Amino acid sequence: MIDARDAKIISELQADGRLTNQLLAERVGMSASACWRRVKSLEASGIIRGYAALVDRRKAGFSISAIVHVLLARHESMDVEPFEERIKRQPEVLECFATSGEADYHLHVVASDIDAYHRFLNSVMFKMQGIAHVRSHIVLKEIKAEVALPLGG
Repeated sequence: MIDARDAKIISELQADGRLTNQLLAERVGMSASACWRRVKSLEASGIIRGYAALVDRRKAGFSISAIVHVLLARHESMDVEPFEERIKRQPEVLECFATSGEADYHLHVVASDIDAYHRFLNSVMFKMQGIAHVRSHIVLKEIKAEVALPLGG
């Protein structure tokens, strides 16, 4: 669990991961050395997993975004493990969640255009053993796409 000070640090870093330690310390009301130690502790514990640039997918050339629901034929390790390993290797798949409900997995997939998405389906999804059903939902408009956790810091 994180305390209020760590929540403030994380909230500031989620808003701007390029903050200098000095500016971060000022924003959270700590000395620079104490702030640096807290950040290093958050990194060492795995609470902060890393830092990344947020990229506009359309401006980067990915006009298609799809939510893909996948239903497996069986839930045995001989089907589940190869599916999960293959999905982990697919750069088009930004996120993959094992879920309850009508689908076993929900994937967030991006592609440069509809033809590229069709190639992904044909060369990856439809060639995998053990998949009973694939349902695509093309994203028409992104209403909210946040990555920051609501820590309230």
